[in-house]
Formats: sequence, C-alpha cells, structure tokens
Amino acid sequence: MQVPAPFEYERATSVEHAIDLLERLGSHARVVAGGHSLLPMMKLRLAQLEYLIDINDLAGELGRITIDLDDSGTGEIRIGAMTRHRQLLESHALAEVCPIFRDAERVIADPLVRNRGTLGGSLCQADPSEDLSAVCTTLAANCVIRGSRGVRIVAMDDFHRGPYETAVGDAEILTEIRIPVRPGGSSAYEKVDRRAGDWAIVSAGAAVWLDGDTITDARVGLAAVGPNTTGIKPISDALRGQPPSEEAYALAGALAAEHCRPVTDMRGSADYKRHLADELTRRALRRAVGRARENRAVAS
Repeated sequence: MQVPAPFEYERATSVEHAIDLLERLGSHARVVAGGHSLLPMMKLRLAQLEYLIDINDLAGELGRITIDLDDSGTGEIRIGAMTRHRQLLESHALAEVCPIFRDAERVIADPLVRNRGTLGGSLCQADPSEDLSAVCTTLAANCVIRGSRGVRIVAMDDFHRGPYETAVGDAEILTEIRIPVRPGGSSAYEKVDRRAGDWAIVSAGAAVWLDGDTITDARVGLAAVGPNTTGIKPISDALRGQPPSEEAYALAGALAAEHCRPVTDMRGSADYKRHLADELTRRALRRAVGRARENRAVAS
C-alpha cells in the first residue's frame, strides 16, 4: 500500500492566511486544493512535504469567472485559481468568448477529477502534457501571483520555468488568470490521447482573429511535445496578413512539427508526435476560423 511520508496539516481561511503559513513554514510546505496531482506524488514519495496547507475554504474568494467586455467586445476575462474544472466546462458565458476552454474540459480526466480539480492546480503542476496550460498559452494569459511583498503578474509564456517548475515562489500563491479579449476572434482545442480523459499524446490549441477575410493575429499552443506547453511564435508571424485557407493551415502545421520537441516514449514515437502536432494544429485553426466567422455572421 502506498502511503505518504508523515506531514502536518493546516487549513487556510483566507489568501493572506495561506501566504502567512507558507512564509512561516518555509519551502517544505505546499498548498493543496483538488489534490489529484500532488497526493499521488506524495504517496509515491516523489514529493515529501512537512506541511500541507488546505486552501479549499478559499473557493468563494478565488473560484470566480468574471468577463468584462465593452460594446466592441474588447476587455478581459479573470478566472480565479480555485475555479473548478466543472465550472469552466459549464460556464456558457466563458464558452461564448473562449470556446477553447469547453473543448479542453470535455477531454480532461473524468467527472470526479473535474468536480474537484482547479485551474490553478493544473497550471502549478506544470506537467508538459497538461491541457489547461496549453489553453492559457494559446490565449496569451497572464498569471497573477500574490505574496507577502505584494502582487506580480507573469505572462503565461514565462510562467513555466521547466517541467513541474513555475514562477510561483515558496511564499507565494497563484490567485488569478487574466485573459485579454479582442473582437473578431475565436479559439479551439484538439487532442489525441490513448483513452478518454488520459494525458495527451499531443494536443493543440489555436486562437485566431479575423478582419474580413484576413487573419490579423493567431496563436497556437501545443502540449506533450516538449519540456513545457509551447507557444510557437513563427506560426503567428506566418499567418498574420494571410487569408484563412488550407494552404495557411498546412504552413502552420508544418511549423508546429518543425518547432516542437517531442521524445519517443510509451505514448508514441517522436515522428508520430510531430505528425500529430502538424495535423492537430491544422484542425484547431480550421475550427477556430469557422467559429470566428460564425460569430461575425451572428453579430451582423
């Protein structure tokens, strides 16, 4: 039977209390919300902690989805780090603006995990195959990190420092994700896994913005093909100013395959994963463009 090493348990009653506990207890303390990643690591003794700080009482403070847009559709989405997967899946308002979240949540684990797991826990686990990290990379999200010295904002591209390593310090906590919103855009997510709800063999998120029949901007985020989820800037550079077409999608797919860094493992060979990066990038872009056109048709 796998059991964790002995540890002390604390229950935080506010963000300030959680930060105070982290600062007082030091680097051997960790926060836990859903616990679906941390607890198995503790049972396997891959993570041996002296203190575990339960932050589930902070759901009321950090479990919200706020969408603030002006009449033109410009604005910001703010999602608390304690927002559960189920909330992200079931939010119709979020799906209207960023359908990529619902796409991803439909293929994440199972109802048990989705009922308890959180956005913040997913990002802070920093697993290279993690779906919501790819989603937030695709959307150019910013991460709000809070500590005793104040608040700092880190771009998603800089949030992951390496596999299972983030920009969150020992006495800090991720509190919120902020996503910029512009008119004329939409998004989509594609994933291939070995069985429903499993970690991705490869996944790809795409976000595009259109002005008429021209791509004004595009972003692609990949998971499971490198040490962390990856945003591929050459794709953005290549698609700006181009009409959405199969030729443009093929170019983006080729760039995705060229710039990712998969390894051969039990999920497949590196060549197979490059092929998936190519194909899934094309599919995600095609679907995102279709959604953006549908939004424009509805608006007109």
